[in-house]
Amino acid sequence: MLKSKYLSIVPELKSELGLTTVAAVPKINKVVINVGVGSKVEKNTQYMDMVLDSLAKITGQKPVITKARKSIAGFKVREGSPVGVMVTLRGKRMYDFIEKLITVALARVRDFRGIKGDGFDGQGNYTLGIKEHTIFPEILFENVDQTFGLEVTIATTATNDKAAKLLLDKLGFPFVKKDKK
Repeated sequence: MLKSKYLSIVPELKSELGLTTVAAVPKINKVVINVGVGSKVEKNTQYMDMVLDSLAKITGQKPVITKARKSIAGFKVREGSPVGVMVTLRGKRMYDFIEKLITVALARVRDFRGIKGDGFDGQGNYTLGIKEHTIFPEILFENVDQTFGLEVTIATTATNDKAAKLLLDKLGFPFVKKDKK
């Protein structure tokens, strides 16, 4: 459904960005969901299993455990110890996740007024931080012992932030509208 919406806005994006070919129109490449577990794993051994299970339910794909590349004494992290969990979505799962995020999950955020437009990295990618994973409908609040935050990065083929913001805006991302005073 979101992919068909994208295909319908391609001519509009092409004219608004002043592009000559359809191949130059920006599109979404992948979505990366990342959860940092840090020192909570050492204190609670079931925490990692809970994060893995919840992320698998949310994304429909098995997460990967990320490990520390270097030891950092100040953070009490040893090389090879688990520091996070991540999932990379592409294709149909990516479009399904984005649609669920826009239509269902963000609407369940308390006092939601839109997402900020300052999460762009200068190369056309957008990162959104979510404080609680319980906003997703797959997670039953009654079964949750601890909540965790996650970071959603949307990688696009856009070469700049203006083109990426226009793409995401046309796809229906609820950005905060700035008042003109």
